[in-house]
Amino acid sequence: MLHEQYYVEKAKVDALVARKNKKTGFYNGIYDRYEYPVLTREFAPVHWRYDLNKETNPYFMERLGINAVMNSGAIMMDGKYYLIARVEGNDRKSFFAVAESENGVDGFHFWDYPVVLPDTCPEETNVYDMRLTKHEDGWIYGVFCSESKDTQDADLSAAVAAAGIVRTKDLKNWERLDNLKTLRSPQQRNVVLHPEFVDGKYAFYTRPMDGFIETGSGEGIGFGLCDDIHHAVIAEEKIISERIYHTLTESKNGAGAVPIRGKKCWIHIAHGVRNTAAGLRYVLYAFGTDLQDPSKVIAKPSGVFLVPLGAERVGDVSNVVFTNGAVAAENGDVYIYYASCDTRMHVVSTTIDKLEDYLFHTPEDPHRSADCVKQRCELIAKNLELMQKSKAEV
Repeated sequence: MLHEQYYVEKAKVDALVARKNKKTGFYNGIYDRYEYPVLTREFAPVHWRYDLNKETNPYFMERLGINAVMNSGAIMMDGKYYLIARVEGNDRKSFFAVAESENGVDGFHFWDYPVVLPDTCPEETNVYDMRLTKHEDGWIYGVFCSESKDTQDADLSAAVAAAGIVRTKDLKNWERLDNLKTLRSPQQRNVVLHPEFVDGKYAFYTRPMDGFIETGSGEGIGFGLCDDIHHAVIAEEKIISERIYHTLTESKNGAGAVPIRGKKCWIHIAHGVRNTAAGLRYVLYAFGTDLQDPSKVIAKPSGVFLVPLGAERVGDVSNVVFTNGAVAAENGDVYIYYASCDTRMHVVSTTIDKLEDYLFHTPEDPHRSADCVKQRCELIAKNLELMQKSKAEV
């Protein structure tokens, strides 16, 4: 017999899915923020969490709880928006699940079942943070973190991160390929597959790391090519977005969403990390690379692109925003999906034109306070002159 409490809990989920999102009063001219998260743990279907049978669950207790929904890859297919979310259970294990929406800003609802990946790595303990790349070879690729215990280290928390690769045509049936191998880097996370061939090869953005947490000799976001996607091996990683002292990438940085092809460049939304008295702070930043040579950075505006604001600053891992998914519609609209504090998913909307204006007309970081003041004073002087001129004309 179906427990009557099921209908109560299902109504709560249905209300969240049906809730209309709206833009907030936030303004910076670059993007619009929205009032509500697009996915939270409360969006998880009731039948994922409860045994609905009144006989075996008379008190309607949650049997397999959901702790967080975060770090979603994103793609558009057949006019709909799809997020492949990292869903973390109460057991701390993550899995992937697909949620779809008609408009990209609200109405996201999960499919009945989570994603079932081929279980080809017996040592793999956890999977998370999948990027979805619609590649010109006709496949949709998912590149994600495959985490295993570091058996060479006695520390119980020691882990090894690798880049797992799967592919699909429909987000339902998945083929597992070999994990990416990078000859110079023992560990990899935040790996992104470029959507087009480069010199006839598959191109990856990497994050070389010596350890699971610490970057060690890893200098930033790398770029490398491989011949065979089934057995992907990158011999050389060229650093294209480096870590720099006293900037938002000081501690580490990593590729975020799959690059968006613009009119002037490839648009990259990445994450940067610096250490603070309150711990690591994750923010988003942007840069642009050449359309013909995506390893060549041609635009790098100063400072942050997006930071956690208000309630976004509170969660399982506070003071963090992270993206691994964005969608560019045919009309030039762009939706960038980001998680706050490893807890929930949000969206900002913008356009290709706005993003490229931001990339090419925002000044670069001069890296010294004295030069930053000079840079700002030049802007102020220019604006005061314009204001004076406008006042005289009136």
